[in-house]
Amino acid sequence: MTMKTILILGCGWVGEEFAMAMLDKGFSVYASTTSEEKSMKLKNMGIKSFIHDFDLNPEPTTSLPTNFDYVLTSIPATSKLSLDQINYRFANIQSFFNIISFTKHIYLSSIGVYPNIDGYFTEDYELVANERLHGAEIMMLELEKTSVYRLGGLFGKKRIFAKYFENRVCTTGDQLANFIHLDDVIALIYNGFLRDIQFPIYNIVAPEHPTKKEVILASAIKYGFYLPSAWEPEDSFQKRVDGAKIIEELNYCFSYPNPINF
Repeated sequence: MTMKTILILGCGWVGEEFAMAMLDKGFSVYASTTSEEKSMKLKNMGIKSFIHDFDLNPEPTTSLPTNFDYVLTSIPATSKLSLDQINYRFANIQSFFNIISFTKHIYLSSIGVYPNIDGYFTEDYELVANERLHGAEIMMLELEKTSVYRLGGLFGKKRIFAKYFENRVCTTGDQLANFIHLDDVIALIYNGFLRDIQFPIYNIVAPEHPTKKEVILASAIKYGFYLPSAWEPEDSFQKRVDGAKIIEELNYCFSYPNPINF
């Protein structure tokens, strides 16, 4: 039986965790990174890492296989870059896909594409708030066999929500938590590759939406962090992002349905 192969473009926190999970399942994992230090770390973990910067070149200098079962792209449309730089980055990614073949591709985006206003947001909502994110999504969806995962606020392992508010004034406590646990992200990516998914875009958020204040209080107690120095609600919009589509399609049961328990 031939070993399945996965290519990860942009092996940051999520990519690295996903890579390790796939190694444990017996996959052969290739991954790009932009630094020699990170590349060596990944190689020591058993990942076939190579250095490539999509802000500079469309094609890697390292010789790679041309056939992959699955490709995960986790390269961000960061606000640090201009729209022109984002377009150049993702045009280079598009060009890279011209030299490989694959069965399925998932691109990781963000629910930051939706505006920070009162509302209930499904994948069909058309008024985008972030042109960088949306532009990158459009360019990735021009590729064949591609789905976009819009990730909610991502937590798990050492990324704990309360840590970011220790002894600080919290102005967002009244907002709803549109969060997702790392373990569920990894499982949803894996299942999205293995199963037939029909839609171009999916919101990836936990099904329950407590307030951010509730999550801070719970995680501070659970992990031993100090509370915020004050609660001063500002911009208390009620933005709720719906993730039912991927749940229904994959018949998925969350490991962490409620961010209070992250």
